[in-house]
Amino acid sequence: MKKILLGLIAFLFLNLQAHDFDFSDLVKQQSDSVVNIESTRIIKSSGRSMRGFPEELFREFGFPMPDMEDPRGQEREAKSTGSGFVISKDGYVITNYHVVQDADEVIVRFLDRREFKAEIVGTDELSDIALLKIDSNGFAPVVVGDSDQVEQGDGVIAIGSPYNFDFSVTFGIISATGRGTTSGQGIGDYVPYLQTDAAVNRGNSGGPLFNLDGEVIGINSQIYSRSGGNEGLAFAIPINVAMEVVEQLKTDGKFSRGYLGVQGGEVSSDLATALGMEKPIGALVRAVVKDGAAELSGIKPGDVIVAMGGKEIVYFKDLQHTVGRTKPGTNVNARVFRDGKYISVNVKIGTFPNQETTETAPEAPKNPSLPLGLELGSLQDEREPLDDTAGVRVLRVLSSSPAFGLLFRGDIITEVKSGNTSFNIASIEDFKNALDSFDTGDIILIIGNRNGTNIFEPVEIE
Repeated sequence: MKKILLGLIAFLFLNLQAHDFDFSDLVKQQSDSVVNIESTRIIKSSGRSMRGFPEELFREFGFPMPDMEDPRGQEREAKSTGSGFVISKDGYVITNYHVVQDADEVIVRFLDRREFKAEIVGTDELSDIALLKIDSNGFAPVVVGDSDQVEQGDGVIAIGSPYNFDFSVTFGIISATGRGTTSGQGIGDYVPYLQTDAAVNRGNSGGPLFNLDGEVIGINSQIYSRSGGNEGLAFAIPINVAMEVVEQLKTDGKFSRGYLGVQGGEVSSDLATALGMEKPIGALVRAVVKDGAAELSGIKPGDVIVAMGGKEIVYFKDLQHTVGRTKPGTNVNARVFRDGKYISVNVKIGTFPNQETTETAPEAPKNPSLPLGLELGSLQDEREPLDDTAGVRVLRVLSSSPAFGLLFRGDIITEVKSGNTSFNIASIEDFKNALDSFDTGDIILIIGNRNGTNIFEPVEIE
């Protein structure tokens, strides 16, 4: 009797599992909406390869190789394939930017073997989105979901054309949300990716990621792989982000991205202690761009932005994602931690620039001293003093110094701070006197400049 009961329980369990993992109806409903995309571009033959693989194999997941020309000047066709999906009855199709990058011709193929030439309506490289248009009607669009409602652990289904095997289906879960990744040219810095373990390979790019209700919640875009194939680390663009881009591409052919004009980083535990914060959270502002939105709004180096437009900022990438999705010209409220307290700053979001400027590295000077294990030099003694000579130059950091690995040769120290106590540093003597004000075990914040960028490094007094 016991064996029969155990057998019945096992039978019911297996049948329940089979029912829960039966997605055949969902997949059938998408057969007219998911497409294969082939892009062709004319290039000058270079004979270029990497371990015998032609160039186009390395263009797939957003990592194009630099252009090189063959002295013979011969032209040839380079083809790449990817996936996409229909979002409207009148033939709008979404795919990845890197699938159709520099394409001279784009062909969209449906599962029933219909083929159409597609027009590239617009692209946005930083979000890796491209909008195509087929000159026909009567298509079956996907149902667009709400990616803001996606949670870690949700089941998902990826459909696409891996290695040109049309309409392949894989299943997985959402491994994480809000991932920040960068692939070579800044793609990913402004996208809070959905991470999934659903099998995604070359050719899946641009294909839809569905939730278990059959709604598209993401666009498969990148993989992390040491082998070049699926290793369970795939990244999808949230559909809410994609649709914001698409709406502008439809009307303008391009996407205008919000811009704050700050350089920054994460808030470590030691940095939070030095600043007087209760916990390490927010985006540390290391520098502000001259005449940028941050500077014009009164945001300063050393500020920690913990919220922007009502959205919590936990990491610096959260600030990039939030600002990038904000329409230029929008007024938003920023919550900022400054000098031991929280303040509100009204910010008018700027427009993302087309180019970024670079700054040259300064030369290192002389005059040694060893407070905190640092060999320091006076800016006054340099051959070519800076216009603003406040501060001291780091000439060497001893391996025994608590600042080893945090400060480097050439850094300029301008301020020492801990909580509400701060000291401006104009000389080596100022730095020594500042250190004498603290006890062993205190964490101080060393503020300064490195190659034109502000630095904020927490150091424990030993």
